[in-house]
Amino acid sequence: MNRLAGKVALITGAARGQGRSHAVRLAEEGADIVAVDALEDIGTVPYPLATKADLEETARLVSATGRRILSQRADVRDLEGLKEVAAEASELFGRLDVVCANAGIVSYGPGHELSEQAWTDMIAVNLTGVWHTLKACVPHMIAARQGGSIIITSSMAGLKGLAHTAHYTAAKHGVVGLMKVFATELAAERIRVNCVHPTSVNTEMLHNEATYNLFRPGLDHATRDDAMSGFRYVHSLPTPWVEPSDISDAVAWLASDEARFVTGISLPVDAGFLLR
Repeated sequence: MNRLAGKVALITGAARGQGRSHAVRLAEEGADIVAVDALEDIGTVPYPLATKADLEETARLVSATGRRILSQRADVRDLEGLKEVAAEASELFGRLDVVCANAGIVSYGPGHELSEQAWTDMIAVNLTGVWHTLKACVPHMIAARQGGSIIITSSMAGLKGLAHTAHYTAAKHGVVGLMKVFATELAAERIRVNCVHPTSVNTEMLHNEATYNLFRPGLDHATRDDAMSGFRYVHSLPTPWVEPSDISDAVAWLASDEARFVTGISLPVDAGFLLR
C-alpha cells in the first residue's frame, strides 16, 4: 500500500520494538522516516535499552523499503536536542507530516515504595518526553501547512490503574490529557492528535525478568514460561501478547487519510484486556 506517499514521519524510540516496527511500516506505506532514540540505559529501568547497533538496524530496514531515513541520537528528555532533530528533518525533507511520540520505559514497585529517582525518570521520559516531542515538532507541522497526524503511544495503563506501576500509570494517563488538549488546539491546522493504547507487546520491554516477576508474583527469578499464564489471563482473546506489527497497523491507519476525521481518541489494541 502507499497511503503515506510523499509524507515524512518522525518516530521517537525508533531503534527497536514498537518504534522500529512503526518506522518500517510507515516507510512501506511510502513515508520518509526520521528515527530518533536515546541509545543509553537508565539506572532505574530494569532491562537494557536500545543501542547504536539497534538504530542502525532500523535504518537498514527502512532503507530496504526504498524510502529515505534520517536517524539521529536524541533523548526525549532533552528538548533542545529534539528541536535540532526536528529542524534538520524539516530542512532535509521540506515537511513533517506524522509524529509518533513512542519512546517509553517501564519499571515496577508499590507506589509508596518507589524511589524518587524511579518516579523522576518515568515522568521525564513517558510524560515530559511526549510534551518535548510535540513542542519540538508541532511548529514545523504548522509551518508546512499540510495538516498532519500525531500519534502518542499510551498504554492500557493510560485507561486503567495497574498495580505496581503508579509512576507509569500516572504518565500514561497524563499523555491522554496532553493528547486531548493538543487535538483541540491543533484542529484548526488540520493536525489530528490521537493515542494508541497497546496491551502487552512482544518486545524487550515485556521480555525481561522484572516483568516476568510482575506477572508471576511469589517468584524472585520468574521465567517467560512462569509468566505465561499471567500474560494470557489478562486478555479475553487467547493470546499472551500482541506483536509490534499489530500496533503499527493502528498507527498506520491513524497516520493515513483514512482517519482524516479521527482526532482526540484513545484507540485500544488490547486483545480484550478492558473486558477482563
